[in-house]
Amino acid sequence: MSLPTLAHPGQPLGPASKYASGPGTHIYNSQVYASLGGPVLVGSSTTASAPLKTSSAVKSNHATAKPSVGIPHLASSSNTLPTVDSIVLCRVSRIQTRQATVAILVVGDDVCKDEFNGVIRREDVRATEKDKVVLGDGFRPGDIVRALVISLGDQSNYYLSTAKNELGVIMATSEAGNAMYPISWKEFKDPVTGQTESRKVAKPF
Repeated sequence: MSLPTLAHPGQPLGPASKYASGPGTHIYNSQVYASLGGPVLVGSSTTASAPLKTSSAVKSNHATAKPSVGIPHLASSSNTLPTVDSIVLCRVSRIQTRQATVAILVVGDDVCKDEFNGVIRREDVRATEKDKVVLGDGFRPGDIVRALVISLGDQSNYYLSTAKNELGVIMATSEAGNAMYPISWKEFKDPVTGQTESRKVAKPF
């Protein structure tokens, strides 16, 4: 499978056995995924200062090291800070009983120069039946989530909410490693295996 020239957040780019994860990407279930949207760049992982080339211009490399795949941050002299009522895109990194820990990647229309830490507390997942929420049914590590900043929180985390129809998981990968599509407000489906998985699904715009 050849690399795409452009990628959106959460899109699988290639196997981790073939590519190393560079800036703007992450590894999940032995696959390299895009953390950001933008042009896909490939370069030698053996030379950190070597300029990256677009995937369409990559030539054969006989070095033993895997080429690194990256997506550049938008050039900016300062980082865009999340504020209360900001809509953000974030990647779920950890699930606990009371909260999901996320990395904020995009604030509004601006790609973050640096990731920000955030949490989605159990009571902020949905607007109804808050006491019945099971975080493991709403999110999984690696999911890309659209959320609302409801509080600047403490010194280490922003507090986020998905308690609106248009908020929740927008991109998810199945346990089999396939990109899924939503079939209801609470389920995604794997197009390859046909299996469904529970999520707090964001209503498409």
